[in-house]
Amino acid sequence: MNIIMPQLGETVAEGVVTKWYKKVGDAVKADETLFDVETDKVSTEIPSPVAGVVAEIVVAEGITAKVGATLAVIRESGDGKAPAKPASVAPAPVGAAPVAVVAAPVISQMPSGRPRVNAADRLSPVVRRLVAEHNLNPADITGTGRDGRITREDVKDYIARSVSRPASAPVAPAAPAPLQAGQTVAFNGIRKRVAENTAKSWQTAPHVLQVAEVDFLRVDQARKLHGAAWKSREGFSLTYLPFIVRAVSIALGKFPKLNASLQGDGLVLHRRINIGIAVDLNFDGLVVPVLKDVPAKSLPQIAREINDLAQRARAGKLRPDEMTEGTYTITNNGAFGTVITAPIINQPQVAILSADGIRKKPVVVEIDGGDSIAIRPVGVLAQSFDHRAVDGSYSAAFLAEVKNAIETRNWEQALES
Repeated sequence: MNIIMPQLGETVAEGVVTKWYKKVGDAVKADETLFDVETDKVSTEIPSPVAGVVAEIVVAEGITAKVGATLAVIRESGDGKAPAKPASVAPAPVGAAPVAVVAAPVISQMPSGRPRVNAADRLSPVVRRLVAEHNLNPADITGTGRDGRITREDVKDYIARSVSRPASAPVAPAAPAPLQAGQTVAFNGIRKRVAENTAKSWQTAPHVLQVAEVDFLRVDQARKLHGAAWKSREGFSLTYLPFIVRAVSIALGKFPKLNASLQGDGLVLHRRINIGIAVDLNFDGLVVPVLKDVPAKSLPQIAREINDLAQRARAGKLRPDEMTEGTYTITNNGAFGTVITAPIINQPQVAILSADGIRKKPVVVEIDGGDSIAIRPVGVLAQSFDHRAVDGSYSAAFLAEVKNAIETRNWEQALES
């Protein structure tokens, strides 16, 4: 079987093989981790689709390969035949999961004879996160990857050696050097690709921002009633985000032109509502795992899935298929207390929603036919939409539907489902 570069996002065209966990001649089990890939959207482990023996590694560590390119060949268990040589075929379609295909590698190779780069300048998101969590100095760690790149195993080995040192000779890990004024900070791989993709989206789509204030009283009441039991049972806090995702899925069902992609001179309206959730990778980039078929899920299911995807995204454990087929995206900056964020559309989608901070504010409410002042939890939902796809009235009506769902639904009952 030929192992190909998977599609790790709808707009991702290539990836870098950052580590091979097997070498030629090694046995590999089905679903055992085979290699790591880094793209502009994700750094993740890719499992082997079959059991067998690694017969050939076509693309070495540190090499960029196009989606659909052959990376390795595995001789499956029970197959005594020599593996067929790769032959050219079309790249895998957008959104396709890794499959057994025969594809010629289209490789952009790093220049030969280049100087050895500083390992600290080429940390993958997973490695960077480990270094930050343990307050390590990358300069103290010897990299065993290509061109001295520090791998996850290098960090773990370093931590293990540090822990095993005698108590009489403790060694405190050095803190990363602080940034200095006037210093030039080079982009890492993910940040560079995020910069390219967001710039392209901004230049391509005429972005329009619309904002709605939303009263989260009913959501707050449900969280207060069920929050403590939820955290005790589930192991994580019940945030506002699952409620927003549920409300957005309801509104998208009524406003399908925002659950769509531009294609030529028209819109492709998607049958499924798959909502991507932007996850920050320790300030080093973003990844957007996707909740599939949201209307079919209960509120507790949505909350569990958001937490699971976010945790595994930060740990580099997302599967390739969890990054594809998104039809709408939500970015959540509320934890930082932001007021309004104008997000950039995740192409080829036509809209994206930012959920900003929720604060207690005095608002005018009508009680028994009269107006009075009440303190309510109020948040801002800000949607950027592509003006080629819809006009302001359509987007505004969609936001009104989201607002209505958040403010009027029985969320306490929804949590019990």
